[in-house]
Amino acid sequence: MTSATLLSRTQRLDDLPFTRRHGSLLGGSGIGWALDAFDVGLISFVLAQLSVTWDSHPAALSWVASAGFAGMAIGAAVGGLLADRLGRKQVFALTLLLYGLATGFSALSMTVGVLLVFRFIVGLGLGAELPVASTLVSEFAPRRIRGRIVVILEAFWAVGWLGAAVVGYFVIPSSVDGWRWALLIGAAPALWAVFVRFRMPESVRFLESKGRHAEAEAIVRRFEVSAGVVNPEAGEPGIAARSATRGGSDVVPGQKAASGISGLFAPRWRRRTIAIWSVWFLVNFAYYGAFIWLPTLLVSAGFPLVRSFEFTLIITLAQLPGYAASAYLVEKWGRRITLSTFLLGSAASAAAFGFGAVSGSELQIIVFGMLLSFFNLGAWGALYAVTPELYPTALRGSGAGAAAGFGRIASILAPLSVPPLLLLGGPATLFVVFAIVFVLGAVAAFALPELKGQALPE
Repeated sequence: MTSATLLSRTQRLDDLPFTRRHGSLLGGSGIGWALDAFDVGLISFVLAQLSVTWDSHPAALSWVASAGFAGMAIGAAVGGLLADRLGRKQVFALTLLLYGLATGFSALSMTVGVLLVFRFIVGLGLGAELPVASTLVSEFAPRRIRGRIVVILEAFWAVGWLGAAVVGYFVIPSSVDGWRWALLIGAAPALWAVFVRFRMPESVRFLESKGRHAEAEAIVRRFEVSAGVVNPEAGEPGIAARSATRGGSDVVPGQKAASGISGLFAPRWRRRTIAIWSVWFLVNFAYYGAFIWLPTLLVSAGFPLVRSFEFTLIITLAQLPGYAASAYLVEKWGRRITLSTFLLGSAASAAAFGFGAVSGSELQIIVFGMLLSFFNLGAWGALYAVTPELYPTALRGSGAGAAAGFGRIASILAPLSVPPLLLLGGPATLFVVFAIVFVLGAVAAFALPELKGQALPE
């Protein structure tokens, strides 16, 4: 075999079966992802208790939620840029540490203003962590199941949100300071950051882009050994010739790829960027508008605090089968069709849930709430699967982070929009608005390219 026919390191990774090392990477990233979801979910239960114990106006509490999302918007954009410069693993660990410590300190808040400041700092870490983690996992996942692996990563969100619902149900109502104990539990990411920093591998694609070829080769060999592809005692395998890149490259040889936010709007990527930013914005608005306020909305509808938490816990359980269905369908139907279908299902469920909340029917609230969880979180899985695939290595972290950051603008606006929409027409009007937003998201998703089974652009 001549050097011209050897496979590149990224091709060698793409062609591997799923191994224990892939599982370890997925699990390590997934636990960080679940801790992220735990924190975001927890604040919805905290707000519900503070609306009673602090007798705070809903508009003031909505700013607490929005402050966290403001931090997430900045964190996502900055985190993505840093991931393309410092490395995926380094930024992942730092963001876990930042928001874990800030969550613990937020338990000491004595006023809404202090809590708001800490939630902004928490948001900086949360916003950066998610796109960086999905980028890292996407760059290691075998090509034939890459979308499925990223959806499974996103499924850890349901685990974390379920954990928040359990803590919300058992811990928060236990005392007037239950919300403080819950936030102290949410400081766990600070400890997990230590594991991430020392045990997880850095992206091979990132290392190659920085000229760190020996480190990249060592990591690829460890994955190959795990798959039984090479003998660990053998000499170093041949390093690939770039001319044999199966699936092609989107960068002209000898030409430096554009980087940073401006690179996302280069002619080659502009349409993808506009489409993915639109989907992120619309999905964030409808999701966070509905789920952050869900326990508080149930309380305002006349259900006791503990009962509303129980409903939220049951509704959250439906997220897991939603992710499972999405993980199967992204490789069966493709990313675009799966994303659009689940968003249309979210729209129908949101409208039905709104009218169920008006009627006060417990059955309607639970059934349509579970359907909303099923479809909406399945859509999130497909969205996280497709986003890192849209850009080459030099832009991948920035692209995923910028899309998430733009989407977080909607998550800032969504909690603030809930009180006036409720005054305008109650829960029915509120959830019909969310349904319309979901439909618009499904339309925007059709502008994305279908990338099922394709190699990541280099």
